[in-house]
Amino acid sequence: MRFWDKSLLVCKSLCENGKQSVRRIAQKTGLSKSSVHRLQQAMARRGGYPASWLWETAEGRRWLTRLVVATLSPFGLKRGVGLDTISAFFVSLRLEPQRGRSSTALRGVMQTVEAALLETAAAWERDGIAAGEVRDIIGAVDETFLEHLLLVFQDVSTGSLLLETVADDRPYATWKAVMEQRLAELGTGVWSLVSDRAKALIQLAAQGLECLSMPDFFPRVHAIVKRYSLAMGRRLRQAHQDLKHAEEVLARHVARAHGAPHSPEATAHVEAKRAEVQQWEAVQHTDRHHLEPLSLTLHPFGMADSVPQTSAQVARRLHTAVEAIEALACRHHLPARHDALKKVRTQLPALAALGDFWWQGVRRDLEPFVLSPQWDQWVSTYLLPMRYWDHQVARTRCRRRKAKRRQALEAVRTAFERHPLTLRLAPHVLAAWKAWAIDRVKSFQRTSSAVEGRNGSLAQMQHNQRGVPKQRYKVWAVLHNFDGHAADGTTPAARFFRRTFPDLLATVFSHIEGLPRARQRKDEIALSL
Repeated sequence: MRFWDKSLLVCKSLCENGKQSVRRIAQKTGLSKSSVHRLQQAMARRGGYPASWLWETAEGRRWLTRLVVATLSPFGLKRGVGLDTISAFFVSLRLEPQRGRSSTALRGVMQTVEAALLETAAAWERDGIAAGEVRDIIGAVDETFLEHLLLVFQDVSTGSLLLETVADDRPYATWKAVMEQRLAELGTGVWSLVSDRAKALIQLAAQGLECLSMPDFFPRVHAIVKRYSLAMGRRLRQAHQDLKHAEEVLARHVARAHGAPHSPEATAHVEAKRAEVQQWEAVQHTDRHHLEPLSLTLHPFGMADSVPQTSAQVARRLHTAVEAIEALACRHHLPARHDALKKVRTQLPALAALGDFWWQGVRRDLEPFVLSPQWDQWVSTYLLPMRYWDHQVARTRCRRRKAKRRQALEAVRTAFERHPLTLRLAPHVLAAWKAWAIDRVKSFQRTSSAVEGRNGSLAQMQHNQRGVPKQRYKVWAVLHNFDGHAADGTTPAARFFRRTFPDLLATVFSHIEGLPRARQRKDEIALSL
């Protein structure tokens, strides 16, 4: 029997029967008299504060264990708060007599928590795989350089981290080996793969996984902005500075003239600079007008009418927008950036291919139902665009683009609610169709920004903890998958495996059998004699 179990027996006997002799307590608990005597002495040393009696009860001891675990998990493991600081925090709560307060004692508890996290996550993952709810992955891959090279593979539609492993290098052979092993464990495949177009990652998608290789959309837009929009912004800023200088010169002329007619040259110079500012403001407005279609076009539906669009239509509109930007730059004698636009043009077909590929997935899902033309039109023209724009409205922070997406959503939602098939469907059937549509629209992924965000958070945690052992990376992945809650309360693992999991902290808490005992120091022993 452990020390704390014996202490709880003595505490329970005292609570139920009041003050008793050592012999009487020993008889009721089955412990030896010497053991009871030592336990009572230890209880007396721990009872230095008014609330200390609470920690002697079973409920208080469980709550204290939960407090320690709940502090170590978010602050120690996630935020990198030092164990000396956490120990000082417990001392300020007057808990130093109740548990080991040294950083070494806390490190032992943290290692137990880490082992429990990994063991629990492995068991839950096996249960999720056995349930057979895992579907093909819409993946994103990247690598990040921290203390070690880390390969990251994420299912972007659910946010679940499927692979976060330390590697010595990052060529195609390394990626293929770790990916094949992981996919074999999950018993699934990859439907499409978004990446930064590194050669090894393109080869991984095309040859290793035999899936669609998607370029990341936002870096392509950023490349255009960096090459042309920033140059236009610099010209506009310089024009504003020139106008301000010209107005200052004109003001000095007026002050010196004392009411006499001032210099017509200075007035003309101000008007010329004002016209130049207006010109570059118009150029910048036109440039933004050409940039906006890049973001509003790459969708499975047209923004104006929510009609399904093909990859050929998307590619044509993207090319038109890029050519308009280049023509605008040429007209205003901006520096030529042919290399940047050539790279963008090369990747436009691969970007546009996502549309047809996504529609193939829709047809694959609907094929077993053998829908009539009317039902097929209801799904593709009303149900899917309504769920898609509803999903997209929440994903943008730009007020102008959000307004356009909300306008498209309201138009298609009105048509959907008035459609005869919508009105005839039973509520549970309609809910099932909507759930399928939500799952399908989340599979339209055009960027790997989720992985980039993960890399940023890893870098921050690496910096906070000033370097971490390899094992800690696995713990971070577990915390992300099973303890990262979205606004709807779900975790990435729950969305990926399509099932609910118990509370991670409560499960780990059950693995902690007891806290380390506080060390009795020599000065405390002398005072007790």
